[in-house]
Amino acid sequence: MAVSAASLIIGAQAALAQKAGGILKIYNRDSPPSMSILEESALSTVLPMMGVFNNLVIYNQHVAQNSTQTIGPELATDWEWNEDGTRLTFKLRQGVRWQDGQPLTAQDVKCTWDLLTGKAREKLRINPRRSWYHNLEDLTVDGDDEVTFVLKRPQPSFIVLLASGLAPVYPCHVPPEEMRRHPIGTGPFKFVEFRPNESIRVTKNPDYWKKGRPNLDGIDYTIIPNRGTALFAFETGQFDMTWPYDVPVPLLREVQRQAPQAICETAPLNASRNLIMSRDVQPFGNPEIRRAIALSLDRKAFWSATSKQRCEPIEAAAFGRMRPIALI
Repeated sequence: MAVSAASLIIGAQAALAQKAGGILKIYNRDSPPSMSILEESALSTVLPMMGVFNNLVIYNQHVAQNSTQTIGPELATDWEWNEDGTRLTFKLRQGVRWQDGQPLTAQDVKCTWDLLTGKAREKLRINPRRSWYHNLEDLTVDGDDEVTFVLKRPQPSFIVLLASGLAPVYPCHVPPEEMRRHPIGTGPFKFVEFRPNESIRVTKNPDYWKKGRPNLDGIDYTIIPNRGTALFAFETGQFDMTWPYDVPVPLLREVQRQAPQAICETAPLNASRNLIMSRDVQPFGNPEIRRAIALSLDRKAFWSATSKQRCEPIEAAAFGRMRPIALI
């Protein structure tokens, strides 16, 4: 079953026009184990850290629904498949530097996917997406600005994996242990600090390769695991935006009553809700019992109860109306 979610940002018509500067304040719904996207599977790491990095390619953040047609360049300027669909070659953007001043090269791309496939000398502590790359045979490097992914067999969807927020390019010269504590990227924001159970802070990267970006001076994430506490803080003006798609529909009216200026956006999530029954435990071994349970579910009510929203407050007019990654 597909579900919807929503979030809030406070803004009026003025929110449609962006102004440079300011610190965006948002809550983070969990205290993540580390700051390493490659080693974590939770959005509580991906959301604050994605802006620290870049992908080779990325989905267009201004198009509501992802597809292969919405994949565009980021660290790679262009790419092409060979005739039998087993070699995907990327040309890298020139002049990009890591946030510590080191130049980005094709070797960094190879190092990243050698980590993910377990071929590197250094090892990730955990590797939740290693199975994504079971069809990846090797990476070959041709100079500083060309890298080729060599697949075992054709996989047209492979580029979809590289466009997700879970596929940033890591630097060769920074060990995985350091990336957990103080990540170095090429992105629009630089990591400042992570205080477990308290906060995460990123600041504007003044040397970002995309001139004139980011619009913000920084983003402050306050860690608040309790949703009720977080929404109350939003209602009282402590945050410019809720956690994306974190407002259940039953709470939406209350939030809008307390913060009538909030703008709410509802969108479908790539998630499912399941009722799982073990046929080895009675009475669920009886197919008629399982059918009766399935037929008794009020799917419309269930959908309404599990839908979520995102809300943004009027103060966010200075930043413009956008998804978190669209800030960059």
